[in-house]
Amino acid sequence: MTVWNAVLLGLVQGIAEFLPISGSGHLAIVNNLFKLSSLSDGHALFQALLHVAAIVSVCIVYWPEISAMVREILSFANLGPLAGYEQAHYPAARCFCMILLGTLPLFLALPLNARIETLNDRNILIGVMLILTGCLLYVSDRMLPGNKNNKSMTVFDALIIGLCQSVATIPGLSRSAVTITAGIATGLRRDFAVTFSFLLSVPAVFGAAILSFADAFREGIDWQSVPAYLVGTAAAMLSGVICIHLLRYISKKRKFGGFSYYCWVVGVLSIILHLIF
Repeated sequence: MTVWNAVLLGLVQGIAEFLPISGSGHLAIVNNLFKLSSLSDGHALFQALLHVAAIVSVCIVYWPEISAMVREILSFANLGPLAGYEQAHYPAARCFCMILLGTLPLFLALPLNARIETLNDRNILIGVMLILTGCLLYVSDRMLPGNKNNKSMTVFDALIIGLCQSVATIPGLSRSAVTITAGIATGLRRDFAVTFSFLLSVPAVFGAAILSFADAFREGIDWQSVPAYLVGTAAAMLSGVICIHLLRYISKKRKFGGFSYYCWVVGVLSIILHLIF
């Protein structure tokens, strides 16, 4: 893999992973149309590193929330002096529990993982899923947000959002678009729906990273490509941080409409180009 190839894939991953336009779908389209080195062609290590970049991006932006979870969990476990944090209520620790509950439905998709990966070669399906993603974003802009936050969201809310996340493993269906829309639909505050969506991605991406590292060591590592991998990973992490901040800003303005039109255009073009070529 060349450095240019790695940077392009890293940027696509970093931008599309966090903006509600489907990272997996865009990577598949780029690979299929431009015949670049696919992440599935002996580059499992790069795929694993891109997952790590995504986790680091979320941790950088949401470090205050993540550190609050750690402090409250330690305090809740009667380790208050060690945590340096004491309070009567534990909203951050409660949010952590909701994230764990929201992650459980992903185990339903694990047996289908190999079959889902084969869908990356089907541009028509990816195009249809991108069009569906655009429809979800269009609808989410017109939903009335609720007032639930980390103190008031329910177990049912977490499971519903988690179930939607497991469905979003289909290439072309944006995980962030699906989970944010589901969060708003269950009555979450709009800003908290975005926050919960990104925090919910951490255990999911962490699990995907472990599987990718296992694949990399099983298949063997192309050490000559490692420098390119690292450059691509840095590009993915930097673009990821920028895009998370951008999405947080856009969500406050309730303007996902631009992403809707983008997904519709890319989805239709993907289908047309597949039929032509």
